[in-house]
Amino acid sequence: MLSRLPLAFDTVAPRVDETALPGEPPEALARRLALAKSEAVADRHPGALVIGSDQVADCEGVAVGKPGSVEAAHAQLQRFSGRTVRYHSAFALVCRANGFGFEENVVTEVRFRELSDEAIARYVALDKPLDCAGSIRTEAAGPALFEFMRSDDPSAIMGLPLIALARGLREAGLELP
Repeated sequence: MLSRLPLAFDTVAPRVDETALPGEPPEALARRLALAKSEAVADRHPGALVIGSDQVADCEGVAVGKPGSVEAAHAQLQRFSGRTVRYHSAFALVCRANGFGFEENVVTEVRFRELSDEAIARYVALDKPLDCAGSIRTEAAGPALFEFMRSDDPSAIMGLPLIALARGLREAGLELP
């Protein structure tokens, strides 16, 4: 997604434990992990402007992460059937050399249609969303499961809110079109 912006960049694994803290709300989890990821990389590359991001699905105040298995994906989607789920797409920009910091969270509300077990099984087999927060791959067939999707930033649902990120990059002094 970052390649959609006119930037030269490298990717670096942040090596951050993504376990939620006890009682941690979904938005707080997404924000904490985005900041932790950017800070972990910035510590190793102090002169770089580092982007860290994280996405957490929020079903009635409970954080829902990446399913990791077909069974867990099926269970997540069963839980989402007929409900509105909020996806928190948080990012943080950090540059140790100049002390720059910027954080934002963009929320996307998704209303899932009533989903049969067969529809869920077909979707999971098709998109294999085992590494996606809340078992949805919106850049593929995932939107077929929705009644609607609402957000100020349509790219946020894919994990990185590019409109908000561009705002943060401009604030950091980068010239974007």
